[in-house]
Amino acid sequence: MSLTPPAPAPEPVTADPPGSTHRPLLTQSWLDLAFLHWAADPADVAPLLPAGCVPDTLDGVTYVGLVAFRMHRVGWLRLPGVPYLGSFPETNVRLYSVDSHGRRGVVFRSLDASRLIPVAIGRVGFRLPYVWSRMAVRRDGTVLTYSSARRLPGQRGAGSRIALRVGEPIARPTELEHFLTARWGMHTRVLGRPVHVPNTHPRWPLHRAELLTCEEDLVTAAGLPRPVGAPVSVLYSPGVSVRFGRPAARRG
Repeated sequence: MSLTPPAPAPEPVTADPPGSTHRPLLTQSWLDLAFLHWAADPADVAPLLPAGCVPDTLDGVTYVGLVAFRMHRVGWLRLPGVPYLGSFPETNVRLYSVDSHGRRGVVFRSLDASRLIPVAIGRVGFRLPYVWSRMAVRRDGTVLTYSSARRLPGQRGAGSRIALRVGEPIARPTELEHFLTARWGMHTRVLGRPVHVPNTHPRWPLHRAELLTCEEDLVTAAGLPRPVGAPVSVLYSPGVSVRFGRPAARRG
């Protein structure tokens, strides 16, 4: 009689990356990030994850994230980042996942971006659900406004308008704030196979933020129930430089 070995415990949530990426596949910077999160039922999230992944939870709760920011100078391998095509606003809907080997990550349900060529590369080369959208990020003192409206593919006109006021730096993020932001990889599928793509970057510089406006239908367009009430977490970060490693197929 054969017994299936128990799945390993999820790797710990750490504010610093667990390793380094000496030979990056991609380099980029994420700037002026707005992190909005709502609590979600793991049963609603589980069917939307790749094979081999389950919802990552904290005290029995998982989360849906709406993250708006400026992508800056995406580059391949060790080449310099591209200034125009590699710099654009982006807004993503993401879920939190852990695979059968304990690797924590995120799963992107949608990624709206304003540059058509990166959208095409993301969809064809990485099988990520990129969508071409009209987008803008504006700053007025401590207030940032992020707007998007979809062009194609998918639900034309779906979008978001987020405005927040940046507050004080966070000296000691809570367990939940680390759980939502300290993510060192993503789970996706490449050529039909589930893979884990690692990333590294410095520790997040996080700020408190006051949400002034949140009008969006991206979460429901991503196949999730409409969020109920205000986000349970609203954070801002000026940003970090990021290095993505090569995809690792699910082992075992």
